[in-house]
Amino acid sequence: MKNVRRLRAMGSLCRQQAAYNPAQKWKLLAEAEYWEHLAEVEMSSYFEECNTTGSDGFVRPNIPSNSNSTGWNAASSASGR
Repeated sequence: MKNVRRLRAMGSLCRQQAAYNPAQKWKLLAEAEYWEHLAEVEMSSYFEECNTTGSDGFVRPNIPSNSNSTGWNAASSASGR
């Protein structure tokens, strides 16, 4: 996602330059469109990758199988609960 922000920043910079440089306005606006297009391609590929990974691609937390090994249960058993 950092790459998307960088590409959009480049497009924004081109638009700012177009405002201050009327002689090259159309060239800079076309370049800004190009950067925006690259950002959209990057974003769509990112979401496609997320959608094809599925729920099995997530890392599950390491939970101990023995419930007595947690600190909470040990503290509650020591207090007589």
